[in-house]
Amino acid sequence: MNKLITSTAAIILFSTGMAFAADSGTPKWGYTGQGGPEHWGALSADFAACSVGKEQSPVDIPQMEGAADAVKTQYGDTKLNVLNNGHTIQLNYSEGSKLQSEGVEYDLLQLHFHSPSEHTINGKSFPLEVHFVHKAQNGTLAVVGVMFEEGAENAELAKIWKNTPKKANEVVTSDMMVNAGNLLPEDQTLIRYAGSLTTPPCSEGVKWHVMTSPIEASSGQIEKFLSIVQENNRPIQPLNARHFTK
Repeated sequence: MNKLITSTAAIILFSTGMAFAADSGTPKWGYTGQGGPEHWGALSADFAACSVGKEQSPVDIPQMEGAADAVKTQYGDTKLNVLNNGHTIQLNYSEGSKLQSEGVEYDLLQLHFHSPSEHTINGKSFPLEVHFVHKAQNGTLAVVGVMFEEGAENAELAKIWKNTPKKANEVVTSDMMVNAGNLLPEDQTLIRYAGSLTTPPCSEGVKWHVMTSPIEASSGQIEKFLSIVQENNRPIQPLNARHFTK
């Protein structure tokens, strides 16, 4: 049984790891016009990193030769809890799922989507990207990015889309189970870099892990996302003095 929950006062907007109450007076931002990405840094002093930060995301990811140090994911099933926060569609995750990377363990908090992709790979953009947002005990965020290319219908994505709220600040809950592991590619080669949140306040210190092999979603699934959220990608940011690692 599905349950639709609507709350404009109490709903939490949780995008790429940062939470804002819908009634908190947070400056209105988006992806077009005066609230668009080129203006984020001027909307609030809290958003200054969006314009002056030196380790901003997303970036163009190179294809690198050689084996990557493995990350270990331990993603269990979770009941569907899908939020339309006005900026993206987000699946909130129950406790217990983990990411291990470079000796640090992170808890999976949520995953959400951007179309077209925020990161590019060797200059190539993809029609959809999912971000898996994790948090360590010390508060450090680690995000895994996976690209979608147009192809076969994605069964796991279909479960989420079937329960996606059409209006901002709505949540749909269901006893249907999903598993984030089914949204990872078979080849989990990835590139690491130091970056930021891709939405205001654009806080830096995020440990990014971008997988270079895409998974598939149908054209209809991509179109359905865009019919609800519309385009929600931040443009590519300067690399500055950063380096990529595997």
